[in-house]
Amino acid sequence: MDTPGEMLVTCRGSLGPSPTTEAPAAAQPGRQGPPGARRCLQAPGTESREQTPEGARELSLLQESSSPGGAKAEEEQRAGAEPGTGPSLARRDDSDHATGALDIQRDKGPGAGNPEPGEDRAARAPGRAEAVRRTSLDAEAGSVVLDDSPAPPAPFEHRVVSVKETSISASYEVCQHEVLGGGRFGQVHRCTEKSTGLPLAAKIIKVKSAKDREDVKNEINIMNQLSHVNLIQLYDAFESKHSCTLVMEYVDGGELFDRITDEKYHLTELDVVLFTRQICEGVHYLHQHYILHLDLKPENVLCVNQTGHQIKIIDFGLARRYKPREKLKVNFGTPEFLAPEVVNYEFVSFPTDMWSVGVITYMLLSGLSPFLGETDAETMNFIVNCSWDFDADTFEGLSEEAKDFVSRLLVKEKSCRMSATQCLKHEWLNNLPAKASRSKVRLRSQLLLQKYIAQRKWKKHFYVVTAANRLRKFPTSP
Repeated sequence: MDTPGEMLVTCRGSLGPSPTTEAPAAAQPGRQGPPGARRCLQAPGTESREQTPEGARELSLLQESSSPGGAKAEEEQRAGAEPGTGPSLARRDDSDHATGALDIQRDKGPGAGNPEPGEDRAARAPGRAEAVRRTSLDAEAGSVVLDDSPAPPAPFEHRVVSVKETSISASYEVCQHEVLGGGRFGQVHRCTEKSTGLPLAAKIIKVKSAKDREDVKNEINIMNQLSHVNLIQLYDAFESKHSCTLVMEYVDGGELFDRITDEKYHLTELDVVLFTRQICEGVHYLHQHYILHLDLKPENVLCVNQTGHQIKIIDFGLARRYKPREKLKVNFGTPEFLAPEVVNYEFVSFPTDMWSVGVITYMLLSGLSPFLGETDAETMNFIVNCSWDFDADTFEGLSEEAKDFVSRLLVKEKSCRMSATQCLKHEWLNNLPAKASRSKVRLRSQLLLQKYIAQRKWKKHFYVVTAANRLRKFPTSP
């Protein structure tokens, strides 16, 4: 679907940057930190971060949220970082803890908040082909076409949805026996619109309090602003005494990690590039519209089908609109994917999502969870100290570009993480034809991810970053 002027223009088979007037890059001298720390360096090919005058863009951004053609939203540009030498994790393949939700606290004050995103446009890589060819490991398979086409749009026009108080059964047939997924909110079922036969997904959310109902309406308001091929689209909404139901676009490819761990799937580094690029494109759109997802994790990335590389980001139940003058703190999330500022109950912003992108990318490449410890406290200790490394065995044979990409996201200082714009300009996500010719090695991450997913299905439970965890004094690296 078309996006505002400074959005990435994605056309099948070709990529082109919007005209840009970006500021020249400015080098930022790094500061030597303690072992395990990382220096802030200007990411190659990126521009220096500009400070936005207070209040100058906030009004236009709010106006833009109701119109795709509105004023241009600007994304925060942040420098990358070099990898440090933090201690190795004791364990990376333990249990998972699914998302829990608690409260959100905002501290208001004039001029408060993180810097607004600097003016920028992500340039597409020149020469990205409609189909990138690579060679199969099996000699008899010969040359096969690797589909790098963009995700298809929803089978309906973008719509602004209002909640209806009528029964959903009057317009839709919900398949109660066909559960597509579930979580803290309730369950997602396959459903069909009676008048058109359109296949859709019904997210049935349990409502126990007025706050629960407000949270659902916030999710609807967020989704009403989203019109991008890598973000799931809202079709209808209903509310009753004990539940609210969101009717959404349906995709049948399943969760990304379930797809790539199939024994018949041949995962290479180029596949990871294609998946990661689309995640970054979706996050880029969110951030240009001043929306924080705040719950990016493997379960919230779905494949469009069971054969291609197209993905869509789902679940905006914890998403929030970022207001530069309003400092936002959150204390919810899945421990493995929490950014240091969330664990420390500090202010969050666009880089909070980028940390999660870094964790997901690390897992796609290696099959390991970079911060997972024996206990939740140990996991969060690793996070606040930014204690991670590139496991020698699992990262053997992977490109230095891939390692550099991850290193510039898993940085403790949030202002030093790459923005979504900078990620899309990073060398690792570009020049795909050249990468295709040397992408023949199957990644070991597939086998390790199979073990990871098996464990999380046995040990999944709700988790909340409580006040006790926030006040816990985590030791710092020497």
